Amino acid sequence: MVSMSNSSSTPSPRALTQDELKTLVGQAALEYVVPGEWVGVGTGSTVNKFIEALGSIRHKIPGAVSSSLASTERLRALGIEVREANEVDWLAVYIDGADEIDPRGCMIKGGGAALTREKIVAAQAERFICIADASKQVPVLGKFPLPVEVIPMATTRIISQFAAMGGRAVLRMAGDKPLVTDNGQHLLDVHGLKIDKPLGFESLISQWPGVVTVGVFAFQRANICLLGTDAGVQTLRFD
Repeated sequence: MVSMSNSSSTPSPRALTQDELKTLVGQAALEYVVPGEWVGVGTGSTVNKFIEALGSIRHKIPGAVSSSLASTERLRALGIEVREANEVDWLAVYIDGADEIDPRGCMIKGGGAALTREKIVAAQAERFICIADASKQVPVLGKFPLPVEVIPMATTRIISQFAAMGGRAVLRMAGDKPLVTDNGQHLLDVHGLKIDKPLGFESLISQWPGVVTVGVFAFQRANICLLGTDAGVQTLRFD
């Protein structure tokens, strides 16, 4: 179940760009940062806006646990201490973006290739705050190609398994070579899926030998989504 509220932001006389919407939600997420507590920080272009905003209150937090090397570099460049997940037992909040989010707060993530570390950090947090622009809101997950991190030797078999369920899995490339994640693995992007039962789907794919992480976030779904719209930031709360 989802409840909605709008911020008091004055509607813009023009349509905001996607970059401006990302800036709005990045700044709005500061409200959920708990002073004196470590904050979990995700990965991606929307999160980059949050990191920029977080720099303005860096004196209020001990530091961050980051889900990627790229985010770690940005945080440290702003003077924010970054620790490994193993060094922090608990996080009050994890703030990250999404490639898609459905009416239950389930998400597809992994467009930035950090899905495994994102799940690890999200699992340490009491609350998951998703920050996204309105284009990421969907009735059913699957329009965005589903990222799946895999051990390279299992790639061909996993592609065949997705084909058997009607999905077309494509190896993500970086130039003329397979993209290598921060964990040293490869990524498949699976097209043509309709994921109307995210929890069961995540559980099923996670059991396939060779799958490191599937980019469906149902077990670690969002508690709150800050959605950037032309009318301001809409707050979606998921029960």
